[in-house]
Amino acid sequence: MATEAETAPARPADPTRLVYFDDMWTLRSAATVLAVHQEEGGRVAVVLDATVFHPQGGGQPADTGAISAAGARFLVEDVRAKDGVVFHYGRFESAGEGCGLGFKEGESVSLEVDAERRSLNSRLHSAGHLLDICVSNVGLSHLQPGKGYHFPDGPFVEYKGVIPQDQIQDKKNELEREAKKLISEGAKVLASVFPYEEAAKLCGGSLPNYISKDSNPRIIKFGEYPGGPCGGTHVADISIINSLKVTNIRVKKGLTKVSYSISP
Repeated sequence: MATEAETAPARPADPTRLVYFDDMWTLRSAATVLAVHQEEGGRVAVVLDATVFHPQGGGQPADTGAISAAGARFLVEDVRAKDGVVFHYGRFESAGEGCGLGFKEGESVSLEVDAERRSLNSRLHSAGHLLDICVSNVGLSHLQPGKGYHFPDGPFVEYKGVIPQDQIQDKKNELEREAKKLISEGAKVLASVFPYEEAAKLCGGSLPNYISKDSNPRIIKFGEYPGGPCGGTHVADISIINSLKVTNIRVKKGLTKVSYSISP
């Protein structure tokens, strides 16, 4: 007979409720355990009805932290989402006797995100969005944001379109000055879910083609600038980014890659 640890339960039909969608700055929440199973390779996955943990995606790394209940503490080392369901991967630090894999289905648990990692991830992500605003403000509005990588090991935003080689150094300096100005002025960063038509207006009149017209997109807005669809976490105010340095601009095959860094 297969044991609980050997049998992976069916994936829950309902998507995981994302607590940080409503409050990007909360680090703690409560949830109910839907499933716990051990996958091939030995790593354990915990599935909950709701989570405050941000799964890796959208160019942003996963949160880490811990999920706790009476007699068991699960150290969250990675978080991923598939078909709307969030999987928390990690290991149990301790488990009570008879608890199987540490948590029981239907058990209430407490979630806590690593504050230092969340802060860094949010600042890096917000810096990437701020860079988009700076690009437009310094006369490069023909560049269209594409791929974004907001990890600590070399963050960048890639744009469709090019900057002439003889302008790259000047534009690099202009981008840094504009970022410094906007950070020093500060502005609130807001996130909310809107009906499609309202979301399009907040984003300058249109949304990317990959967003369904039947959906209610989540929009991130930096001050009075046009918003943009985004599922990640951000700082509460632009000033919290603290600093943004453009480390390199590379133009290749019709794309402009702008690499950046932020202060510790």
